[in-house]
Amino acid sequence: MSLKLPVVVIVGRPNVGKSTLFNRMVGRRIAVVEDTPGITRDRLYAEVKVFKKHFHLVDTGGILFGDEDPLVEQIRIQAEIALAEADVILFMTDSVDGVSPGDIELANRLRGVKKPVYVVVNKADNPARRDLATEFYELGVGEVIPISALNGNGVGDVIEAIEEHIPDADKLEEVPEELKLAIVGRPNVGKSSILNAFTGEQRSIVSSIPGTTRDAIDTVVQYRDQTMRLIDTAGLRRRGKIQGTVEYYMALRSAQALERAQCALVLVDGSEGLTDGDKRTMKLSHDEGRALVIAVNKWDMVEPPDGNCRQMTDAKKELLRTIRNEIPEVRYAPISFTSAQEANGLERVMDNVIQATHSWNFRIPTGPLNRLIQDATYERPYSSKGKLLKIYYCAQVATRPPTFVLFCNDPDLVHFSYLRYLENRLRQDFPLVGTPIRMEPRARKSEDR
Repeated sequence: MSLKLPVVVIVGRPNVGKSTLFNRMVGRRIAVVEDTPGITRDRLYAEVKVFKKHFHLVDTGGILFGDEDPLVEQIRIQAEIALAEADVILFMTDSVDGVSPGDIELANRLRGVKKPVYVVVNKADNPARRDLATEFYELGVGEVIPISALNGNGVGDVIEAIEEHIPDADKLEEVPEELKLAIVGRPNVGKSSILNAFTGEQRSIVSSIPGTTRDAIDTVVQYRDQTMRLIDTAGLRRRGKIQGTVEYYMALRSAQALERAQCALVLVDGSEGLTDGDKRTMKLSHDEGRALVIAVNKWDMVEPPDGNCRQMTDAKKELLRTIRNEIPEVRYAPISFTSAQEANGLERVMDNVIQATHSWNFRIPTGPLNRLIQDATYERPYSSKGKLLKIYYCAQVATRPPTFVLFCNDPDLVHFSYLRYLENRLRQDFPLVGTPIRMEPRARKSEDR
């Protein structure tokens, strides 16, 4: 079980320091911070723990009014969704700019919101600027708190203000543990589109421009009896192709999202087929030891939609063979075909994710495990340089992913191909679809001989 946390949302114009305050309150660099306005586009969530108070902090894209850019309109939509779920609102402004027309327009929007609002005046890093912060009372939406997000001055006052409106952690409602799913892949394969299709609403900004998503965006949904936290990530690129600090932090956030996830949903662009970037992404998930599900998106651009994308055509069979042959390390991953645009094949993807995560947590009883290993070594004995490999017993030492230690007479005898044979035998008899398996040969202790 986990706690249902209150939500605190940071809103404001672009480049007033929302992401800097977000990182300061969270205690680590999560949001991408640059001098360029508009770096944050989607909503970004993180959990904050301060003494007895726990809450979700939400960073939003900078709100502009009167701009016809479609991306700017979607940023406004993201901020409005965040405000709808907020328990406390931090309205961030800039003491250097003073009260701007954009601040006044946003204040007019917030005036009708029946939730606590605090006007956080950033960059008030000297006495003169702190004195000038009082002019923001003319906005008429809440108490004014001058701060410097960059050096931390006044941030404690913001946290104290939040604490007045949220209960202690021991009084929060308990909810079932979430399944954390990272949606990963190359830029522009449809990660944000499939997130929006899962949720049935515009949770993530979608554009044909690669790199629209710049942070790892969390969204909580309910699928059947399972609460799932979907993490939409920036597209993963090869390190050598990263240009500038923004793309560097995009790649870093995606890797960190994968680290905190239980399962990775790797998207492949069906209209392009399997690429080296897809294979790198799958291998990254495998190396991280995460449950893995593969979804071939945009299949409606290859073949007409068949309603649920389940019909197995020659084109699908050919792509399946290509994936299995070119990256055999992830043969355990279930593969399905989808169209986020047409909302086809989504239930099968979600069912695969739940099954893969259950496999990732699966523990095999010791008795059946050792009987299977004994049968496997009897049916296919292995020797090297005239020495026979003897596996005395096997123990599962961990889950997430399932990890096994093989106690044997000589670990150096064990070839990776024989480990793969034993792994395949395990998969034949036990529900281990969608999860990597770790197997470690180890010499039996002398006192056990």
